[in-house]
Order: sequence, then C-alpha cells, then structure tokens
Amino acid sequence: MAATLFNLSSPSSPSTFLHSSTTLKPFSSSSTKPTLPIHFKKKPISVSATSLHSPPPTGDPPPEVRTFWQWFQDQRVVSAKSPVRPGMVPEGLGLVAKKDISRSEVVLEIPNRFWINQDAVAASEIASVCSGLKPWVAVALFLIREKLREDSQWKLYLDILPESTDSTVFWSEEELAELQGTQLLSTTMGVKEYVRNEFLNVEEEIILPNKQLFPSPITLDDFFWAFGILRSRAFSRLHGQNLVLIPLADLINHSPSITTEDYAWEIKGAGLFSRDLLFSLRSPVSVKAGQQVLIQYDLDKSNAELALDYGFIESRSDRNAYTFTLEISESDPFFGDKLDIAETNGLGETAYFDIVLGRPLPPALIPYLRLVALGGTDAFLLESIFRNTIWGHLDLPVSRANEELICRVVRDACKSALSGYHTTIEEDEKLMEEGNLDQRQKIAVGVRAGEKKVLQQIDEIFKGRESELDLLEYYQERRLKDLGLVGEQGVKSILHNEAFEGIERRKLYKYWLIQQLNFVTVLDTNQQMGAGGFSAAVSYRTLPSTFIHGRLGHLSQT
Repeated sequence: MAATLFNLSSPSSPSTFLHSSTTLKPFSSSSTKPTLPIHFKKKPISVSATSLHSPPPTGDPPPEVRTFWQWFQDQRVVSAKSPVRPGMVPEGLGLVAKKDISRSEVVLEIPNRFWINQDAVAASEIASVCSGLKPWVAVALFLIREKLREDSQWKLYLDILPESTDSTVFWSEEELAELQGTQLLSTTMGVKEYVRNEFLNVEEEIILPNKQLFPSPITLDDFFWAFGILRSRAFSRLHGQNLVLIPLADLINHSPSITTEDYAWEIKGAGLFSRDLLFSLRSPVSVKAGQQVLIQYDLDKSNAELALDYGFIESRSDRNAYTFTLEISESDPFFGDKLDIAETNGLGETAYFDIVLGRPLPPALIPYLRLVALGGTDAFLLESIFRNTIWGHLDLPVSRANEELICRVVRDACKSALSGYHTTIEEDEKLMEEGNLDQRQKIAVGVRAGEKKVLQQIDEIFKGRESELDLLEYYQERRLKDLGLVGEQGVKSILHNEAFEGIERRKLYKYWLIQQLNFVTVLDTNQQMGAGGFSAAVSYRTLPSTFIHGRLGHLSQT
C-alpha cells in the first residue's frame, strides 16, 4: 500500500507526486505493478541457508515424511537409487544428497499427475464452482478442502506441510510492531486485508452456497494457511504453468551463496510416445554426499519480499531496497502532456522505482522527477514540438528551480520516512551483534535497518546534487551554446557581461526561448540592444503572432 510522503508544489500548481511503497508482484504474469501485491514466483518453506552447503542433516525425518517418501517409491517416482532423500536440516525439512551430485545433475523428476495446479482443480469435484475464480484462490480452496478430507489422495503430502511459516502475514501484533515505519509493514497489512477480502467474497459466493461440496467449515485461518503455502512453495516461472505446487520437489531449500537461477528446473516430456510432462529438478552446483541440495529462489527479490514470501532475509547489502512511487497528479494543469510523455517512454501516471543499497539510482528516476516537477517558465518543454526529444532533455538538468525542487522534496521525503522508525541504524546493528533475537526479530531488525540505510543513501545522493546546483549546466545554457550565442564560459558570462548591463534577464530569456522553439530565424546576428531589450530582426515561420504572444506574453511582464 502506498503512503504519501509529501506534496510537491511546482511553480505552476500543486502536484502530489511521490509516495513510499513496497509493491510486490502479483500472482499473474502482468507487467503492471498493482497497489496490492500478490505474486508467487516459486518455491518452498524455510529459512535461508547461510552457506553454499548447509550443515549436515540433524536427524531422520519424522514418520509422516518417511510415509510420504515411501508413497512416492510405491508410485515409482523415486527409488532406492534416487540421488536425494528427504531429511531434517537446520531449516526444517530439506533434500539431502545420498551420493555425490555434479552440477546440473537431475535429482528429482515429478510427473504432472502429482502436480497441484489449476488442472488438478479442474479434475476435482469443485471444478464447476471454481472455474471463474482467480487461479490462486481456486488452488487455495482445493488445498483446504483436500486437507479437511480424511480420504484425500493428497493426504500424505498435505500432512507434511507446515501450519505456518515465518512470513510476516503470520506475525502477531506484537511482532509486527517491530516493523514500525517500514514499507514491509504497510505491505503486509495490505496483503492481509487483500486475503481477508478474497476470503469473504469466496465464502459468500462459493463456500456457503455449496455446502455439499464443502461440508467442513472453512475459516479465515484456513485461507491464510493456503495463501502462505502457495506464497512460499509454488513454482510459477514454468513454461505454460501459471501456478503449481510440486510435492517433494518443494522441499528444496534456498542458499544465498548460489548466485544463479539457471539449471534449477525445467519442464520436459516424459517420453517419445507419452503426452505426460515431467518437472525436472537439478542441482545448480556440485554437492557432496550427506550435504543438502540447495537452489537460489530469486535473485531479484528484496529482503522485504523474501520476508513476506518465505520468512527469511539475507545479509547481502543488495537485498536491501526501498520503493519510491511517483505520480503525475490529475490536478496538474499539464497532466495530459506529462502523461503522454511518460507513456511514450514506457512509464505512466504512476511509476515505481526500486532503489537498492549500494547501486546507482534507476536510470528513469531523475528524468521522471524532473518531468513531474516541470512547470512555470520550464513548461515550454511540454510543447508538442519537443515530444520526440524531451526525454533526452530531461536526462540533464532543466533549470536551477526544477533541480532544486526535486532535491528538496526528495530529501524532505527521506527525512520524513526516517522519522517513522522507532530505532536508529546503530541501535539495530547493536541488537544484531548481541545475537539474542529469534527468527522473526532478526527479520524485523534486518529489514528496518536495511530500509534506513537505503533512505540515507538516497538523501546523500540528493544532498550532493544540491551542493552542485550552481555548477550544473541547465537547458537554457546548453541551448544558447548550441545556437552559438555563448562560448564555453556559459550563459553566466553573457548575463554578467557589461554589454548586457541594463537588459533584463527575463527579456534575454524570451529571445532565447523564441529561438529554441524554432519558431523564428535569426536574420541579423548582430542584434541592436537598448534599454528596453532586444530589437532583433526576426522572421516568424508559419505560426501567427497571436500564438507567439499567447505563449510568451507572460515573459514580457516586468
């Protein structure tokens, strides 16, 4: 959920344009970032492994896991020769190598008849009532119904699934209080509200009217359980598969030391004369017998996303991120022009920018800021004649007023956001050094410290830009150079030249503006100057004088 950080009062009009948000990707493959995030990229339970090869297994798995493994053996999916087996590991359950495994070696192959996805729902008794539901909601209902049935064919799998994870959606109010001020807290609360609303809708429209299909009561807690299972265990970046649980394969855990997502899995045909599919799981690295087989869940997710999806974070600095949400206000008098420019350049009325600790700002962030702040005497750049070139102009400073404004409001936003946390970075680091935190406390302290570091980084960047405002070259100066009206010393050398004494800067700017709009041709480069301003000989090209004076008349006022 987005919370407004500040209002920008541009020279032309007030324009609310910057928000803070952590917007996570939805279940679907849509490229549009929604306000409420619900997307599953992949994978299972557990806490992050801290090294490439996790510590040795801690013991034999519990009876229900051994029964589940035997069931797969009975189905001839695995055998005594399989290279991995389930085992107890520091994260909980995991896959342990029974022999030395080489890089890219297949460790499991699961036929599609054992997958839980929309096809499984379509083949079930609830297919008719689930056909119009969101895919994840349909699969969630299927999971809950099968879990409540004693005779479910999925019982052995469902029995080994956890009742909850350390995902922030399962945290108590006291635990969530440790996230005060963070984007993760607002996102978590937004996700919880989203899930609650989805449950109320499906309860009213599907569950209660079809009690013969859902004889056992289904609660909001049940729905959150299914949501958490899908969020943490579903593989969704598979060709032709939108959302799918792969029993047994989803026991594989994550290692931050594995820096590639390649070779981890693929979908392939079961054989030359078979129409079945296989989910083929591979080890991305070599593994010794007795060690845990691990993969990389997602290289692009921030610590906030990892905490929400899986219930762990990493110590890598580039997992710390902060999302700026910028917006072109509909009340902006130039809203239509700005929106057109934004859309032409792959953005929109609202734009999201993930700023990562230790990395440069996203390339489009500052041009978009300059666009949103554009107004006053800079608004001529919004004319249609510049439509094909304006983004290039916005890559560089437009004017001192524009640049000063974006620096000020971004720094104010950072200060405001930092004031919302109840601890300092130093206090957080001390807590982590003392080592007395449980898993959820580690997540809370790590996320809030990371966000604050990113905000400080952003503030330092724009503080540096503020200090250079008098040294920057702005559009006016660049254009005058292009026209050959100034030398390398710049516009300031003209404005402070004795030859220009008595000439108002506004009128000098008016003359330059007419030239750069390409509405006039200079016929006499040796202009005569008087106390009243320029008396240049010019020829208007096709536009009527009413248009020129209508656009530029305000510049003549003293």
